Amino acid sequence: MKGYSEDLYILAFDHRGTITKGLLGVEGREPTEGEANKVSEMKQIIFDGFLKAKESGIAGGDPAILVDETFGLEVQEKAKEMNIKFAAPVEKSGQKVFDFEYGDQFGEKIKEVGADFVKILVRWNPDDEEEIRETQGSRIKELSDWLSENGKKFLLEFLVPATEEQLASVENDQARYDSEIRPKLAVRVVEEMRERGADPDIWKIEGLDTSEDCENVAAAIKTGDRENVMAVVLGRGASDQKVNEWLRAGSSVDGYRGFAIGRSIFWNALKGFHEGEKTREEAVNEIAESYLGFLSVYQSGS
Repeated sequence: MKGYSEDLYILAFDHRGTITKGLLGVEGREPTEGEANKVSEMKQIIFDGFLKAKESGIAGGDPAILVDETFGLEVQEKAKEMNIKFAAPVEKSGQKVFDFEYGDQFGEKIKEVGADFVKILVRWNPDDEEEIRETQGSRIKELSDWLSENGKKFLLEFLVPATEEQLASVENDQARYDSEIRPKLAVRVVEEMRERGADPDIWKIEGLDTSEDCENVAAAIKTGDRENVMAVVLGRGASDQKVNEWLRAGSSVDGYRGFAIGRSIFWNALKGFHEGEKTREEAVNEIAESYLGFLSVYQSGS
């Protein structure tokens, strides 16, 4: 059966290029072994923050992580040993057009990693060129079909980057685009992906400002006998205030069942640690507190 039965509270840290570029300044080349080890250390810090939060007791859902194999293989292995639910990405990092990290061998890699959820990130705007949507749609369908045939849960994250024309229509104001234009586009993206064969169990949705917008997305993901399919709110690296608004909007909507938040939880802590302004323990504690803070807002709706 498609879908998932529990609320999911995902600490997402499958970021690859975002960390190597944003924190280490690595751009236009592969990270050195030393740089890669630094990123892996940061992933361990995030994981320790998650564990610290989990130890305090989390009720009413499944705490989980989203972590990559590239820099987080050790974390994935620890999660399996500790029976912690985890998701793993199979998309190439930082691509405008979705493609598989492991090419035609993606199925073998999925079996090898053994994640509870298989995740992809796709950038999709209904005003994109038809050729781009056709390419992405066929690749998503290939993955979706494989996951269904092999009994794996599918976590599909999509972003809707504004076109120049869409931004111009709101005087190049990103906040207005997010509140006035993106909610309707998100519904269209779900419909287009579904029409092209995407059939995820969980949709990872950019935050929406109102419960009504969330309800429209929830209705779109549940059509066609998909009542158990759910949405989780993603943070997109936004401020705590904005993420909390998005969490409150989604928490009251049938069909929304948790969140998947990353940079908004860990970025400042990692930056402080990397720059020598925070100890490892301080970074771990900050991550734990931030995760629990968002969890409290989601569960209380206030």
